[in-house]
Order: sequence, then C-alpha cells, then structure tokens
Amino acid sequence: MLPPGPSSHPLVQLVRWVQTPYPFLDACRAAHGGTFTLRLLGYGESVFTDDPDLIHAVFTAPTDTLCAGKGNDVLLPFVGEQSVLTLDGAPHARDRRLMTPPFHGQRMRAYGQIIARAAERAIADWAPGRTLPAHAAMQAVSLEVILRAVIGVDDGDDLAAGQRAITDMLATVSGATVFFELLRRDFGSWSPGGKYQRRRAITDKLLYDVIARRKAAPGDDILSLLIAARDEDGKPLDDEALKSELVTLLLAGHETTANSLAWALAWLTTQPEVLAGVLSELATAPDEPDAISKLPWLGAVCNEVLRILPVFPIVMRVAVKPWSHGPLDLPVGARIAPCIYLTHRRPDLYPEPEQFRPQRFIDRTFAPHEFLAFGGGSRRCLGQAFAMYEMKIVLATVLRTVRLKSVAGPSPIAERRNLAIGPRGGAMVTIEARL
Repeated sequence: MLPPGPSSHPLVQLVRWVQTPYPFLDACRAAHGGTFTLRLLGYGESVFTDDPDLIHAVFTAPTDTLCAGKGNDVLLPFVGEQSVLTLDGAPHARDRRLMTPPFHGQRMRAYGQIIARAAERAIADWAPGRTLPAHAAMQAVSLEVILRAVIGVDDGDDLAAGQRAITDMLATVSGATVFFELLRRDFGSWSPGGKYQRRRAITDKLLYDVIARRKAAPGDDILSLLIAARDEDGKPLDDEALKSELVTLLLAGHETTANSLAWALAWLTTQPEVLAGVLSELATAPDEPDAISKLPWLGAVCNEVLRILPVFPIVMRVAVKPWSHGPLDLPVGARIAPCIYLTHRRPDLYPEPEQFRPQRFIDRTFAPHEFLAFGGGSRRCLGQAFAMYEMKIVLATVLRTVRLKSVAGPSPIAERRNLAIGPRGGAMVTIEARL
C-alpha cells in the first residue's frame, strides 16, 4: 500500500501541480507528512518524499528497477527519445559518457570569458534609476552562452537568428502545454500546440544546419566536441541524437540558469549583509573567471538560491520492477519522486528554512540526498559544474558593474516558466548606480 495523500480528483491534483506547485507541495506535507502519494491525471500514482534516507535509497537503487528516463516521459515531446534525459540503461550510460567531458575541467573553464562578456552586454543599458525585471537580462545571458559556448554560433546573422528562433519556441512552452497532452496537439497555427510545432521546426532546422557546419569545420565549442566523441565501439552520436541533446541543453540549461540568476539578484537586493559579503569578497578577488568560481561566499550564495527556490521541484523515477524500502512497497508502474523543494525546507536539515542564509553552506557540507538541486545518483545533472560556474561569473560581473537596490513590494512569487519554475514578474530590481 502506498502512503496517503490528497483525496481530490486526479485532474484537480494535476491542475494544482501545474498552477501552484510550491503551495501545493507545502499543503500536502502539512496534511500528510513528508512522504505522500499524488494521483496526477495521466501520470498514475506518484510517491513524493522529503525523507533523506528514502531519497538515498532511490538514488542508489538499481537503474534497471527505478528508471529515470521513463520518469521523464513528460519531456519526450520536447527533447525526444534520444535525449540523455529520456534514455535509460546502456544507451543512457553511453550518451552520458560522451557528453560529460566538455562540461568539466579545463574545457569548461575555457568559456569563462564568453560568459562574462555575455553578462556585460546584457546589462549594458542598465541605467541608474531604471526599474526592470532581472529575469529578462539573465535569459539573454544564458541564451547567448549556450549559443556561443555550446553550439558555437558567432556574431552576426547566425547569433540573431538563433536567439530569435529559440526565444520564440520557448515562448510557446508553458506548464499547461507540458502536462496536458491535448494542448500539444496541432489544431492549426492559432493553437498552442500548432504554434509550438511550427516554431520548433524552425529551431530544429537551425540546429541541423549548425551540426552540418560544425562537421565540416569544427570549432572550440561543446557541439564540436560532441561530434568528435566516440563510444567504446568507435561510434559517434548521429545527427538526430546530437539535435536532441542540443534541445535538451536549450530547454534544461537555458531557462533554469536564467531563473536561478534572477532569484539570486532578487534575494541579494533584500539582504544587505549577504550582498556586502559578496562585494567584499569580490573586491579582493582577481578579475579572472577561474578565481571568481572558487570564491566561497559567492558559492554559498548560489547554493542557497538553489536551496530555497529550486528551479525543478522534483526528480522522478518509475518502477519497472517491484521495489521496497522500509514500509514502502512500490509496485511496477508506480512513480517515486525525491522532492527537492520539500527536502530543502526540512527544519532538521536547514534551520529556519524560509530564511535566506548562505552561511549554512559555509558551516557544513550537505550529503547528496540532503541537497539535491541537481538531482542525484547516476542521473545527477551532467551540467552541474557548468551551471554553477556560469552563475558565479554572471553574478560577479553584474555586481561589479552596477549597484542594485530592492523594489518595494512583496517578494517574487514562484510560477512555472517553460519546463522550470521561476519568479513571476521577472524579479524586479532597481539600478541605483553604475560602478
């Protein structure tokens, strides 16, 4: 028997999950404890948990018993069957091995200047006295970084066309289109599904064109490295797989980083002591990306942003064999979701969890089943190091360029943005001065 949960109709539960995910999760825990069962229309029974012991068991379970690729089936219409997010077993292990090297070590650090210059361009028009949404600028930074560092698109028409195509495509992806299959159907160019399909076709053509050009003339970008990669049998990723992985990086890496950066700026403008600590650390640090990426207080701030408002509330596994842990017996077909949001708000792990306190990441190191902003186990996000590197460099660039102050009013409310969760209204900030 699965643990109890809300008794409302599965459609009602799905609507609440789509529209107000964090308040819904808070209400479920208040009523049923930290481990409960949701019945989401179209997705069956899903056990959500904030129990670190159970989460550790899920992350270390055999991958042929609890499958993450099947757990990400909601992403299939967007990233395809050959994405590292939707693959399982040997195909997943193969693609992950091929994709990991470009996102780590010296290869990753080579993109530091690209990130810093993108941040400078995005805030070049931030004039004193202006009040604006931080999210829009952070989106521009994140997208430019992906286009330049990952796909290898340069200045000129290619960059502008890529930004326009991807922005237009992402604008058609909402929480409703992600979770309600009917809204993804193509009923014509006026329908949500029709708009997405047409804009997705433009993006796909752009990506296939870039893949062809990189094959003919490799560059220093991540795509060129993926094209050159070979598995143990000497086989490369084919064009469809390369395109799927690029779409994965666009959808999972673009909006997520932009949301986290916007949250970071929103929090820093309301936390003068925290901001003072970051500025003091930056004042003595070399203006060099690798040095900035190693600053402890800046790193703690980024971790606290990811803790208090994670851009993904859960990770999901599907049982393809019966699986048990303690009193939980998970039948075949049932889902289990380590809940990032609720785990990060356990008072026993994070005292006063509603408070923004980066110091907690200075005082102790959290286990992978306690701090799971990037998932865990063999499915831990392969772009984690790159995302953290980008966040630190962008924040350092912004804070060394402008002085921000908080906008009076309520704190930003979390809402679904594309596949991730970000600040409603874009996290408004006011530019006090340029430095």
